[in-house]
Amino acid sequence: MVVRNISEAKAELSSLIAEVQKGREVILAKAGVPVAKIVPYSGAARSRTPGAMSGEIRIRRGFDSLPPDIASALGMDEPA
Repeated sequence: MVVRNISEAKAELSSLIAEVQKGREVILAKAGVPVAKIVPYSGAARSRTPGAMSGEIRIRRGFDSLPPDIASALGMDEPA
């Protein structure tokens, strides 16, 4: 594992990418505190298919309505 402060990493980006390509993790730190990690890109886990869960999820009637006391507290009273 390689740890570099961000200011150092700016000047060494190419060499840090080479380290990642060798299989090492690179930790970026700000004032000595780790804030990010550079790891090899492995691509998307799997492609997403819109509607893949169609028919498997049911939304209960009244899902979008709030109880009257909560709606009132949020200023969402129905007009009289």
